[in-house]
Amino acid sequence: MVEWSAAERKIVADVWGKISIDEIGPQALARLLIVYPWTQRYFGAFGDLSSAGAIMGNPKVSEHGKTVLGALDKAVKNLDDIKGLYAKLSKMHYEKLNVDPDNFRASYLLADCLSIVVATKFGSAFSPEVQATWQKLLSVVVAALTSKYF
Repeated sequence: MVEWSAAERKIVADVWGKISIDEIGPQALARLLIVYPWTQRYFGAFGDLSSAGAIMGNPKVSEHGKTVLGALDKAVKNLDDIKGLYAKLSKMHYEKLNVDPDNFRASYLLADCLSIVVATKFGSAFSPEVQATWQKLLSVVVAALTSKYF
């Protein structure tokens, strides 16, 4: 179980309270697909991902980015049981969907892209202390999502 200090809880709540799922989610996923083009292979059903412009304008990328951040919203609201929160999702990817564990490497990259988008949006308010707490949250979420694999 991960321990969260009162200061960390406040930082997570403050950052999350300023995030627009509809804005940040699509930007983060698009950044992942543009910066790490090999990750596009996991999104073959999304249609045209042939250029940065196509990715940025792709409605499936946008919707999935919103879905990802919607799932992160659940973690923010359940800091004390993130692993339990994502247990069924991790199990489904492992047992039912038979997702290759290598696919989850992209989860770490998406977390980094999300941090970059948030840092760009918040500017100097995304201090090293805020970033450290934010990275802790994202690391816990990715670990929970991959728990059935490792």
